[in-house]
Amino acid sequence: MNKFNKFRLDVKHKYLNDININLSPSTSFRNRCEFGYSKNSFVMHDNRSKIYMNSFINAAPSIQNKMPLVLEYINNSELIKNKLFQVNFRANLFGDVMVSLLYHKTLSAEIKKKSEDMSRLLNIKVILRAKNEKYIHDDILFEDCITFKNIKTYQTDNCFYQPNKYLLSMMIDKVISYIDNPEDLLELYCGVGTFSMPLASIFKNILVTENNRDSIKCLTKAIQINDIKNINTARLSASEVVELFDGKIFRRMNNIAISSYNFSHILVDPPRSGLTSEVIELVSKFENIIYVSCNPDTYMRDINLLKKHKVENLELFDQFPNTSHLEIVSMLSIN
Repeated sequence: MNKFNKFRLDVKHKYLNDININLSPSTSFRNRCEFGYSKNSFVMHDNRSKIYMNSFINAAPSIQNKMPLVLEYINNSELIKNKLFQVNFRANLFGDVMVSLLYHKTLSAEIKKKSEDMSRLLNIKVILRAKNEKYIHDDILFEDCITFKNIKTYQTDNCFYQPNKYLLSMMIDKVISYIDNPEDLLELYCGVGTFSMPLASIFKNILVTENNRDSIKCLTKAIQINDIKNINTARLSASEVVELFDGKIFRRMNNIAISSYNFSHILVDPPRSGLTSEVIELVSKFENIIYVSCNPDTYMRDINLLKKHKVENLELFDQFPNTSHLEIVSMLSIN
């Protein structure tokens, strides 16, 4: 049974309508890729086996173009390849590429200088990481763009960012299509704001929360650059948002009063582990829940616990073709 039919069976007691499936191109769709490094090759894991490669057809064209050049540079430099265990790529819609090199060693002055040479020669942004260390010769955030109203976004190599450039704009459009009678929005796990900023034109006011420092830094800059006036950010984990609603005061709220909002909707886009029981209890108090999930199993677990809510709308997005992974975009409302 394929993953789509399995999910249809799992969710049919909650959602009886036909489920639309948004497919991705079969190649060149990933603008974020992570590889191991071993035996002078990039490495990916397929179940328990290792696949050695110097190219990856699922990667964005700009990443595909840089992969053999990056690998050749690594293999020709003992300084760069020594104790290197992972190489991560990110690309933006402008064709720029950011490469992170992860090490099991201290970052010496020599390797830092070598990474600068690598950056200039290959015309890429290079970041070095080791335990408790990071080196980047410029601290300029990696700029990207959402095709929805050409909104600028920013990221670092330490931010979550949607990996499929083709489906992101479709996911945003779908979320917007679900919304009726918007007032204010609370968003948990907002990342760098790929949903927050497009939704700013729909809701009166938005409070977004995220625990990752880099993500909040990137979103704060994007809000300024895009001249968005109705989004407030707070670096809070989802569990801290629960405490906030229980009356705890956080200086990271920057004197923003939660009581000043009239929330009609909450948006959650949690990690694969889904929502904790305390967060589910908070979310259940909202009339309308926009739930974006990358894990069908935890999604089903969570919506089964939201007993007062009905799944009103739901679509699937095949972010990773030919894998078991699925992205779910749904709206739940109180019956």
